[in-house]
Amino acid sequence: MSERTVIVGGNAGGASAAARLRRMDEDREIVVFERGENVSIGTCGMPYYVGETIDEIDDLLVQTPESLEARFDLDVRTGHEVVDIDPDGHRVTVEHDGRQSVEPYDSLVLSPGAEPVRPPIDGIDACQRVHTLQSLENARQIRERVESGAERAVVIGGGYIGLEVTESLTEAGLDVSLVEMADHVMQSLDYEMAAQVNNHLRDQGVDLHLNARAESVDIAGPTTVELADGTKIPADVIVLATGVRPRTDLAESAGLEIGASGGIVVDDQLQTAVPDIYAIGDAIEVRDCVTGDPAHVPLAGPANKQGRIVANVLGGIEDSQDCVLSTSIAKVFERTVAATGADEDTLDAAGLSFEKSYTYSRSHAGYYPGADPMWIKLLFDPEDGDLYGAQIVGGEGVDKRIDVLATAIEFEKTVFDLQDLDLAYAPPYGSGKDPVNMAGFAAGNIVRGVVDVLHWHDLEDLDPEEYTLLDCRPLEERHDDGQIYGAETIPLADLRERLDELPEDTTIVPHCKAGLRSYITTRILTQHGLDAKNVAGGYALYRAAKRDRDARESSAELGTVFR
Repeated sequence: MSERTVIVGGNAGGASAAARLRRMDEDREIVVFERGENVSIGTCGMPYYVGETIDEIDDLLVQTPESLEARFDLDVRTGHEVVDIDPDGHRVTVEHDGRQSVEPYDSLVLSPGAEPVRPPIDGIDACQRVHTLQSLENARQIRERVESGAERAVVIGGGYIGLEVTESLTEAGLDVSLVEMADHVMQSLDYEMAAQVNNHLRDQGVDLHLNARAESVDIAGPTTVELADGTKIPADVIVLATGVRPRTDLAESAGLEIGASGGIVVDDQLQTAVPDIYAIGDAIEVRDCVTGDPAHVPLAGPANKQGRIVANVLGGIEDSQDCVLSTSIAKVFERTVAATGADEDTLDAAGLSFEKSYTYSRSHAGYYPGADPMWIKLLFDPEDGDLYGAQIVGGEGVDKRIDVLATAIEFEKTVFDLQDLDLAYAPPYGSGKDPVNMAGFAAGNIVRGVVDVLHWHDLEDLDPEEYTLLDCRPLEERHDDGQIYGAETIPLADLRERLDELPEDTTIVPHCKAGLRSYITTRILTQHGLDAKNVAGGYALYRAAKRDRDARESSAELGTVFR
């Protein structure tokens, strides 16, 4: 008699597990229970449907129950919700059309996904204009509002989904307000990298509210969202993009262990502590590759790979998942934003000592038309250069660089390994020294002590008795872009002839636009016996952070930073 595997959840991990398991075992009975109407949907594409970038909602159907059954001989049952697990009896209770049935299993794979977080905002349950974006039906409802003449939208939550929805609705012609509780969007980015995204959103006409909390939705008259500071924002459509939490009710009722991150605890073969029950996808807890700590990572990539792993294990093939790196990417209007590994807050919480570097590079050779700039931030061990994390904000070419960096971190490489990577080069695609190589060079200089650095946030507190700011850009560049108040000005080209103008009893702090010319300046100064520290990321990074703070706080004090 063949084995019977029951899979709870037919999207991402569940569909991947079912298809792979069939490829491994033609005789096994495989039953997929999906509570919704669809399986294997392109969830990540839904933000682009609501704003009409994707024309037809059926384009988001990667597979249908019929196609899965025809190709893989699966028993796919949509509209069926598993409501109870009997681990001792190896059976589940399934509800469909108001009736219950009991289904046996030899092995059970839980892939129930995650559910949207609904923040405690007064009135959201009573307002029909409030939507989450978890299902095709949610996407269809938002699209219908757009097509019925909606003019104003409020998006609550500035993560990946919130940003993608903001872009899509803006490009569909709506005036969009984005409300985020933190001081920057995209919590996978550190502040100074996300500040560039904050500024870009404003440049695209988005009404951005940071350090802001939606407190209520008023439907007594025209629908408005009221923030905690009293601001009232009119809204024809409201999208909640405030994150997700693991869907664990079924697992908890079966006595499965729930971890510190809120997900189902599994081992490296994705098996729970209960025999013959496995769990995958957005519902589980994983191990962070950098810190080793428990984490919840609701991303499509890990979920699909976990589906394949659990199918291999059930099919008798040795396989396991050691950890998850949390690599992510998003399009935000004309910018591409990506991150992998740990950010500063994560490293601080884990008690790991780290240093950081910034490089400003072009996506391909500057003399070939269309090269896009990108900022790359690396986080690494200051002693041996072990890579901890990377963040990129730019345009074309961000995707392939973040993938290279994710691979390096996954295989425990250092910043020095980045220097040695032999990456593809032709003028339309890259440079002789790829942006990844350049990031490795900059970080390696810091680790080896070739250059000492200060960072953008250090500049506010420099004692003028101990430090001398030195702007080494050409005069016309300072005219065009502004400058830091109180800095001495000696262009790099004139430096060697004007060394005697610099004080010998302070630390010289050179800066340029992005840190390269000031690095050269720092090397010249230190070799002439002066104490010098380069400003990593230079004036442009400092200015981006300050511009964002000026926009948020509009304070007279911050307004005097530039002249």
